[in-house]
Amino acid sequence: MVRPNKKKIRRDTAEIIKEAKDVLRIEAEGILGLIDRVDSEFAEAVNWIYESRGRVIVTGIGKSGIVGRKIVATLNSTGTKSLFLHPVEAMHGDLGMVSSDDIVLVLSSSGETEELTAILPTLKDLGTRIICFTGNTESTLGRNSDLTVYAGVEREACPLGLAPTASTTAMLALGDAVCVTLLNRHEFQLEDFRRCHPGGVLGERLRVPIEAIMRTGSSIPKVQENTSVAEAIKEMDAKALGATLVIGDTARLLGIVTDGDLRRGLRKYERLLEKPVNAIMGKNPKTIQVKDSVADALEIMEEYQITVLAVTGPKDELLGIIHLHDLLGKGYIKFTM
Repeated sequence: MVRPNKKKIRRDTAEIIKEAKDVLRIEAEGILGLIDRVDSEFAEAVNWIYESRGRVIVTGIGKSGIVGRKIVATLNSTGTKSLFLHPVEAMHGDLGMVSSDDIVLVLSSSGETEELTAILPTLKDLGTRIICFTGNTESTLGRNSDLTVYAGVEREACPLGLAPTASTTAMLALGDAVCVTLLNRHEFQLEDFRRCHPGGVLGERLRVPIEAIMRTGSSIPKVQENTSVAEAIKEMDAKALGATLVIGDTARLLGIVTDGDLRRGLRKYERLLEKPVNAIMGKNPKTIQVKDSVADALEIMEEYQITVLAVTGPKDELLGIIHLHDLLGKGYIKFTM
């Protein structure tokens, strides 16, 4: 921010060009400096992600968080399922998205970001493998991650050395290196890319029917109405969608249990875990039909501020479930205003 009382001086064209070239040179040097630092730790990180049965959960805050969102976008568009987890939201319930099958990629230049170190114990308790990209491998995050990949630079392009510039560029490039090596391992072809980018037109994605992307069968978190709350929590943990659906004997959808329902139940019942799940479930959950589109689902989620939708048939029978992250894909889809 320019100080209000500071006189603005028009810069010489040659001086502006020189400064711009200096910035580009410093940032290029930052990326080139990582080439010799790519080692077996990086290769192992790629192998872990490739062999994982879960998703890549990328987390970071500030500028690193912005880099993380771009890495997620590139992973999803090149065949590796991924989502971004904001570390603050993680501490307030979003850790429910993470399962032991997932790989968590933590981004932090300093390796001492408090919001990230705060969630490390929970991630370790979940049994989730943690990979850290950092400029300080001896930092708290570096020492407590399962794999630590160096992502540092000698200097920032910012003359004060404060604004992340070369460091974020280098971290982004390292993320691209992960994405492309995974793309090659998956033998991702042109037709696969087209499937993820249908015609390059957002409208095409919005018209995709829900049945094409919904989770079905054993991937659906579901319990019977007389199931105990304790068993329902196990189902929620196993499916990692932050909720479980409640069905009757004929697979007819009866309700839903979310983290919020559990909190309200704790306030209401002393021995909550022994109660049947129908004592705390939300009745008449929001649903969508299999032939409806991604756009329809997004509209419902936005209107009711929810992240999970049950997919039902003509007789209210449960057919599938979708999560907001299943719809967003690359993250370019926006709700209508």
